[in-house]
Amino acid sequence: MSESRQAPVSAEAPGEPPPAESWSQRFIRELTTGSAMVTFLAVVLALAIGAVLIAVSDPEVQERAGYFFSRPSDTLSAAWESVSDAYAALFTGSIIDFGEYTIGRALRPFAETLTNAAPLIAAGLGFGLAFRAGLFNIGGEGQIIVGAIFAGYVGFGMDLPIGIHLVLGVLAGLVGGALWGGIVGVLKARTGAHEVIVTIMLNYVARFLIAFLLTTSVFQRAGASNPVSPVVQDSGRLPVLFDSTRLHLGFIIVLLAAAFVWWLLSRSTIGFELRAVGANPHAARTAGMSVSRAYILVMLIAGSLSGLAGVMQVLGTERYLTTGISAGLGFDAITVALLGRTNPWGTVAAGLLFGALRAGGVTMQAGTGTPIDIILVIQSLIVLFIAAPPLVRAVFRVKVRDMGPALETSKGWGA
Repeated sequence: MSESRQAPVSAEAPGEPPPAESWSQRFIRELTTGSAMVTFLAVVLALAIGAVLIAVSDPEVQERAGYFFSRPSDTLSAAWESVSDAYAALFTGSIIDFGEYTIGRALRPFAETLTNAAPLIAAGLGFGLAFRAGLFNIGGEGQIIVGAIFAGYVGFGMDLPIGIHLVLGVLAGLVGGALWGGIVGVLKARTGAHEVIVTIMLNYVARFLIAFLLTTSVFQRAGASNPVSPVVQDSGRLPVLFDSTRLHLGFIIVLLAAAFVWWLLSRSTIGFELRAVGANPHAARTAGMSVSRAYILVMLIAGSLSGLAGVMQVLGTERYLTTGISAGLGFDAITVALLGRTNPWGTVAAGLLFGALRAGGVTMQAGTGTPIDIILVIQSLIVLFIAAPPLVRAVFRVKVRDMGPALETSKGWGA
């Protein structure tokens, strides 16, 4: 009788999935090989290319490059000095100025970074929320303008007690943005109109609307010949958090808004429906979810978040209405949201980065003569590299570890 061979007993039964990752393991993997690492490396690569552009555009470097082959060290030292001075000025103008004699004055650049970041984060949250529901909301510009119109009118056109005046102004801005975004949601839900086309058209409508309103007696400042509104009353302004800075209460509000969006998407039934509609509207409809209601609801909320950015502009930073009150924030917010991978806290981090680039770019140009357009190039490169993770991984030779089924189940963790 032949002896039957017994197959070795494996530790895991065939077909049994590997043990699930713990939160710490998943965090470390995402940090070292996932989206967080790719985002960080994309920023590093963009700054490296920006350094090359700074050196090439410097007149002294160009002059020394004329005799590069005879004395290459002169060219390299000039390039290093140009890049290091520019990035040092960028850091000084956005984070901390070690040349100041008090902590408050030294941290004033960081306060400016937070001031610039607040409306970018708010509008970025509006874009990211709609994106998670499957809508490409590029109407943030118009929603910011209409939110600013509503908030501005309450701010300078009404005499109300302290506290009530500010709260009503903020709520008016949220309502204005929600109404402008809600138009898109209703048209999408009822007629199937493409949200990209509708939001583009509404951006133009909002731009011409504020231009018209600023020529009327209600909105134009008395005695002014240019289109500018009266100044917002003191009781209607967002209070400044620190003296000698422009940082106002709006930054705290936007952090609360980010927490609300995170809770909405991650912990609420409504957020689950929005994500389901964004993933597959046909499957969501089959499961009994109302896709039309989801489109309307998400655009109302997204519009109110963009309207919050308009509130910060008119009640916090500018304190009066102009035709340029949006300052292109609606389009920059798209970049911020995509850089943050439409994650609420990722959007906050991306907004801080872009706020720092905005604040430091001015100091860099004033202190070193480096063109501020370099900042726009760096921002564009960051988005380009974020959109091409394989390119970033190839440049830095970052390998993606094969986690098998565990990796498949955790793909959405960083999103």
